[in-house]
Amino acid sequence: MGNSVLDGRAPAVSGGGIITKFYTSAAWIEGRAEQQLEEIAGWAGVQKIAAFPDLHPGKHGPVGCAVLTDRIFPQLIGNDIGCGMSLFQLDLPLRKLKLEKALRRMRVLGEPASQDHRGRLEEVDLPPDQFAASLGTVGGGNHFCEVQALVDADECVDLDKSRLFLLVHSGSRGFGSAVLDALPQDALKGMAADGEELHEYLQDHDRAVRWASLNRRIIAERASEALRADLTLLVDAPHNLLEQHVDGWLHRKGAAVAGARFVPLAGSRASASYLMSSADHGDALNSLAHGAGRRYDRSSMHGRVRAKRSDIEAMQRTPYGGRILCEDRDLLIEEAPLAYKSSKAVAEDLERTGAAHCAAEFHPLLTFKKTRERRRS
Repeated sequence: MGNSVLDGRAPAVSGGGIITKFYTSAAWIEGRAEQQLEEIAGWAGVQKIAAFPDLHPGKHGPVGCAVLTDRIFPQLIGNDIGCGMSLFQLDLPLRKLKLEKALRRMRVLGEPASQDHRGRLEEVDLPPDQFAASLGTVGGGNHFCEVQALVDADECVDLDKSRLFLLVHSGSRGFGSAVLDALPQDALKGMAADGEELHEYLQDHDRAVRWASLNRRIIAERASEALRADLTLLVDAPHNLLEQHVDGWLHRKGAAVAGARFVPLAGSRASASYLMSSADHGDALNSLAHGAGRRYDRSSMHGRVRAKRSDIEAMQRTPYGGRILCEDRDLLIEEAPLAYKSSKAVAEDLERTGAAHCAAEFHPLLTFKKTRERRRS
């Protein structure tokens, strides 16, 4: 069995991993993503895989799955260790949101954090200089900080529709990349549970997970301060991490931890996001989809979206009357709504397959996307 996913550094192949797909035939699933699932199922030590409707191809395997093995494959977590989503409720009433004023104030997220966060790092048992300069920054790609309105919720969900909400998607920034890059290439073939190499990786992995969670918190604090509001954390759900399991090691790549009561499922910046309630389906490996999932890769989006000035301006507004704060033309194109699947369809497939129940729906009002520095010629 071939394994181009790992650029030739393939783990041993034995076959036997059981794949459970939590999506229907109507789901938009690229063939390459399912091929990657089959490849991983053939790796030595792989026992079970849960694949979700946001599944799409990734560099080291598909994004949108949880993989249970008897050894550790760091590439199944990837370089953004601890990446996840945190949902907060603000004490700012929806009726008091002044969109243009909020748009101007939220620009502060594009600037380096001005406060010294060394004490915050020590509070979560991290060295005070652990990538401290990056704390409170969103990062690039599909990461964002979004002000949302609650438009529908089950009676069991204790949320105030009159208030605003904040959804933050970010990870460990350069920290996670440093952890993965420090590993020797042989580690990608699978690490046994008794090696010193694995012990060091687990320590660094856990630090990166804590760092990423703190980063989302500080991003939310910066945003709420800009909006002149206080905030309350509702749920913090990482989706790139490793967890020890009774039967081995559970790898999640774009699969949210479903241990909390609710899990955020992010839409694109022009579509709804949802709060999902896990149905505790055993084959889901205590995991759920984390978002809509990509439909088209970044490079192909430059040929799919028109890029005239009027088109770029249109991309900065949403069907809900909201605004997108992103001044980088390429990033706007690569993150255009067309690039993503339907978040509604993903949520519905999770319900149809018995993985989760949709408990609440949110609409985007203001989305901050990090601008990227221009390359020097």
